[in-house]
Amino acid sequence: MKHIARKRFGQNFLIDTSIIDRIITGINPQKNENLVEIGPGLGALTCPLLSIAGKLDVIELDRDIIPKLNRNCGDRGELIIHNQDVLSFDFSSLATDHKKLRIIGNLPYNISTPIIFHLVKFGHIIQDMHFMLQKEVVNRLAAQPGTSSYGRLSVMTQYHFRVAPLFLVPPESFDPQPKVDSSIVMLKPHQHPPVSVTDEAAFSALVKQAFAMKRKTLRNTLKSLCTVQQLETTGINPSQRAEEITIKQFADLSNLLSTS
Repeated sequence: MKHIARKRFGQNFLIDTSIIDRIITGINPQKNENLVEIGPGLGALTCPLLSIAGKLDVIELDRDIIPKLNRNCGDRGELIIHNQDVLSFDFSSLATDHKKLRIIGNLPYNISTPIIFHLVKFGHIIQDMHFMLQKEVVNRLAAQPGTSSYGRLSVMTQYHFRVAPLFLVPPESFDPQPKVDSSIVMLKPHQHPPVSVTDEAAFSALVKQAFAMKRKTLRNTLKSLCTVQQLETTGINPSQRAEEITIKQFADLSNLLSTS
């Protein structure tokens, strides 16, 4: 029986074999690597990944899809299915001393940003991540200051990861077809952050507050956290908006506030 995609799980199943082959080539999985797939669905990526690696952990919330996934891919190798919500999944439970995680996923568009923020906590045990995301989200991940796509997601992702957009995936590559274009992106944790931050929690809170009301100037959005003089000390014009501020400027301001 054909599985009916569930809207509440954000299911859009990848069916284009040429796109699947291109994704697998980009990931370049190797035998015995510590591979983890988020949202395997019916196994479009799972089957070829498992055939190459021999073992694969997958995180799937939809209980009804698990028997079909097992039927489709279970004979390809050791398939370990975790029937859990990815937003509460402890990825450290899969890491070993010698093998960092390589994470893959066609992420549900409605929770892709929360998933990325959740994974930030596990950056030290991740080798790299390859995700299918809404094209707009990938644009935000990679956005630079002064552009309309630049925001909290851009700053926090680029602080933790190197962001490399790879290629676009059209709607007709899925069943059912989404109403948006998709894109493949690679995220690789920095060995050393691109800027120095004294207190990461304070830095994160500052960035979140700065982008809470994007149309307002920093003089207004950050008035509960800092003074105009403190903004100016780090080279920030109080009349600027958050989307004009570089990651380094946010880091410098956060560090100043942490020591004052």
